[in-house]
Amino acid sequence: MNGHRWSRKAGALAAAGDRWRGRLAIPLRGIAGVLVIALAGAAVVGAAERTAFKVCADPHYLPWSNERGEGFENRIASLLAGALGLPVEYTWFPQRMGFIRNTLRARGDDGEYKCDVVMGLPAGYELAITTKPYYHSTYALVFVNGRGLDDVESAADLLALDPARRDKLRFGLAERNPGTLWLAKHGMLDRLEIAYASQHGNPKVRPGQIEQEDLLAGRIDVTVMWGPIAGHFVRSNPGVPITVIPMASEPGVHLHFGISAGVRFGQKARKEELRKLLDDNAEAIEVILREHGVPLVDADGNLL
Repeated sequence: MNGHRWSRKAGALAAAGDRWRGRLAIPLRGIAGVLVIALAGAAVVGAAERTAFKVCADPHYLPWSNERGEGFENRIASLLAGALGLPVEYTWFPQRMGFIRNTLRARGDDGEYKCDVVMGLPAGYELAITTKPYYHSTYALVFVNGRGLDDVESAADLLALDPARRDKLRFGLAERNPGTLWLAKHGMLDRLEIAYASQHGNPKVRPGQIEQEDLLAGRIDVTVMWGPIAGHFVRSNPGVPITVIPMASEPGVHLHFGISAGVRFGQKARKEELRKLLDDNAEAIEVILREHGVPLVDADGNLL
């Protein structure tokens, strides 16, 4: 409403206030009481209807989630649910095209939404509203020790290798992996031996699985993996001397990213509740992430 119009209206109401105050006092108090009771009742009903912490997840998506609850997002979801005094309830769907549509935005036969929270989304993801990032990770160089790279302790070390050694390296990278930009920037794109599809046709094949198998088999010498995938690779091969070297972002090559939790658009109260839960349990969440070998960095990409 225009400010001048509001001033005139306020003045008129003030002038008439004394005449109407006595008549309005009791009815307004009565209406206020009814509203308080109604709102309190609605809150009680809402609380009674919330029987679980409902998570949207992929059943075959380690290191993040699986049906057996072995992923770190499974554990974080259980942590947050426990803080609310609720059990975790999952709606499963492959983490690929249609995931949000078939989980977070989908309704069941009862007309209720199937699930309410996605535990891991890029900050600012366009199909949901996201919390601030609750962890940051980065891409990493990954190779098996004992195959000619044991003296490499950083990305700079790899770049500084004698050209005769460096020019024999066979890289294997998934498409859309920023490691491809890193190779191009440093004149090594011709060392890309195998380019993998970013998403396998079989939804039961976990992210990074094929390049990990090729690395173990010696079909490639080195790869660049997203930090959580690299951590799971080491964790799931305890008898293999695998080296993971977190990489720093460079001008023109962004390698570190923040990961948030997400809810449906319009659910600001749920987002705020989730943010507080994540903040209140930050230390326990960090323990879970480190147990799963996730390379953690700060918002600027500095290793923690």
